Amino acid sequence: MPAKKRILIYAFGNPGRQDDGLGNRLVEELEPWLREKGFDQVTTESNYQLNIEDADNIKDKDIVVFVDASIEDIDDFHLGLVEPSAGRSEFTMHAASPAYILALCIKLYRKHPETYMLQIRGYEWEFLEKISSRAEQNLSLALDFIKERITQEDFGANLSEE
Repeated sequence: MPAKKRILIYAFGNPGRQDDGLGNRLVEELEPWLREKGFDQVTTESNYQLNIEDADNIKDKDIVVFVDASIEDIDDFHLGLVEPSAGRSEFTMHAASPAYILALCIKLYRKHPETYMLQIRGYEWEFLEKISSRAEQNLSLALDFIKERITQEDFGANLSEE
C-alpha cells in the first residue's frame, strides 16, 4: 500500500570518498523501487552536505529521513529520532546538522516534520568512487529496512527496539 504521508528521504555525503557516499547510493537504489510501487508521496534528495535552505525543503513534509554514512561504532545501520537543536553542527563534518535544519524549519515556518537520522556504518574513506564491500552489506540491510518502514502506517513504530 502506498505511503499516505509526505516523506522525504534526504541523503548527504561525498560519493567520491568511498563509504561517505552510502546515503547517496541508498537514494539512488531506492528511487526505482518507489516508482515501481507507486509511492508518489515519497520523494528523495541527495547532496554533498546539508544547507540552511534545506529548512525550506522539509517544511511541507510529514516525515523526513536524513541518511548519511557513519564512522561511529554502530551496528550495520541505526535509525534515530532527530530533535531540533540550535547548534550549527553536531557529530558531523557537514556544514549543518539535521538537528539544526529541523530547528530552523520550526523557527522560520512553524512546521515540525517527524524527523529521523539513518546512519549507515562505513569503513573506508579514501578518494575513490567505490563503496567498500563491508559497507555494501550495510547499505543492502539499510535499504531493506527503509523500504519496510515506508510501507508501515507508523514510520517510527518500535523505534526503541532498533
